[in-house]
Amino acid sequence: MISVTPTMQPKPDFFFTHTDMDQTRIEGLTDEALGAMDDGELYLQYGLSEGFVFDDGRLKSASYDTAQGFGLRGVVGEATGYAHGTELSEAAIRRAAKTVQAVRTGSAGAMSAPPAGTNRQLYAPDNPLEAIDFEAKVKLLTDIDAYVRDSEPRVRQVSASLFGEWQVVEIIRVGGVHMRDVRPLVRLNIQVVLGEGDRQEAGYHGSGGRYAYETLFDPATWQAHAQESLRQAEVNLKSVPAPAGETTVILGPGWPGVLLHEAVGHGLEGDFNRKQTSAFSGLRGERVAAPGVTVVDDGTIEARRGSLTIDDEGTPTRRNVLIEDGILKGYMQDRLNARLMGEEPTGNGRRESYAHAPMPRMTNTFMLAGDKDPQEIIASVDDGVYAVNFGGGQVDITSGKFVFSCTEAYRVKGGKVGEPLKGATLIGSGPEVLKKVTMIGNDLALDPGIGVCGKAGQSIPAGVGQPTLRVDGLTVGGTAG
Repeated sequence: MISVTPTMQPKPDFFFTHTDMDQTRIEGLTDEALGAMDDGELYLQYGLSEGFVFDDGRLKSASYDTAQGFGLRGVVGEATGYAHGTELSEAAIRRAAKTVQAVRTGSAGAMSAPPAGTNRQLYAPDNPLEAIDFEAKVKLLTDIDAYVRDSEPRVRQVSASLFGEWQVVEIIRVGGVHMRDVRPLVRLNIQVVLGEGDRQEAGYHGSGGRYAYETLFDPATWQAHAQESLRQAEVNLKSVPAPAGETTVILGPGWPGVLLHEAVGHGLEGDFNRKQTSAFSGLRGERVAAPGVTVVDDGTIEARRGSLTIDDEGTPTRRNVLIEDGILKGYMQDRLNARLMGEEPTGNGRRESYAHAPMPRMTNTFMLAGDKDPQEIIASVDDGVYAVNFGGGQVDITSGKFVFSCTEAYRVKGGKVGEPLKGATLIGSGPEVLKKVTMIGNDLALDPGIGVCGKAGQSIPAGVGQPTLRVDGLTVGGTAG
């Protein structure tokens, strides 16, 4: 097991000075295992993570974990051989090579060229877990709990959680090519439950990103999160049952971009399109959205939760235009699907950990701003729903159909925002909803850094965003009788 001192900055030979592995022999073993393949890599990972949950006035849980391991992948055609383990040693990697080589089936491939190098750095390599001591982290959550309860006498429950992670990854390819990244990640969450009589409603807010804890420990940051949680809970206490039916929907800026992520983003990932199972398959160059709709996936935004200097195959991330002015321009690609589709990797090859093979995944996916003032958009709606925040959602990639629940929504009457609504859900089709966008706000916002994306059993951090949007003819499921 690798041991890291609190002040240590990882050196270029991190995995070879802290294990018994010899760099030259590991490079030779990688060449031997993957040399006759079309593609592949040895992925090394070391990580520290911690989590604190403060609930009902006490520290409910505290965890600290160290994880390390490797993943060896060999690709021939469409076939992938993958083996992984927690033991960072030459013997373990050699055993894994026997499994991976089974996909060769006697054929000799031509190893794909390695990704281009990059000298950029989107986040500092500092370890956030060691910069602030245990007592200070517990005190932060205690202070949040006290602040919320002192701010509002109707508080029934406060839950605050703090999470941190520091990860070193190294990717070794045939020919002794090395790519390396050091990845911090932090997040703070606050949930508040307010009650009046028999009724209780919740509010939630948080933030995070690839930076140190200091930002989250700033009272200006966590107090703003607490006040926003209280505001949402207060709004929901006043909510009335949502009406059902087809109506005009205004989607708020920022986090509501999660609908775009689920209903459209996954359908633009390369694997679904190579296999012709996406609602967007074969539509490159065709209109898939209303004029003015431009959707990008950008993994290069400094310190954002979904950003990566390099993806988990070593490809530098980039800004990929997926839909431009309503026209489908391209897909998000890892190396395997890009090669099979005759395209370039886009820096979207991602994996949850060394125990998983990479696949095409989003980074920070959002719609660009338009030219409308948000108040103009609201004023244009005679009767509709204004959806400001979302909870969970489901989408069928093949059909594009989705269902999303609103955690904060309002009735719009006569161009004015009215009473808050409870139990509103948005129902529709991803490809169709983009065509129904009739107004695009000038207020593009990204989410505060709380997104987690799931696909094929793997969870990764991701970002979303959008400006205020007017969507005509979207179905709202409600609870009103």
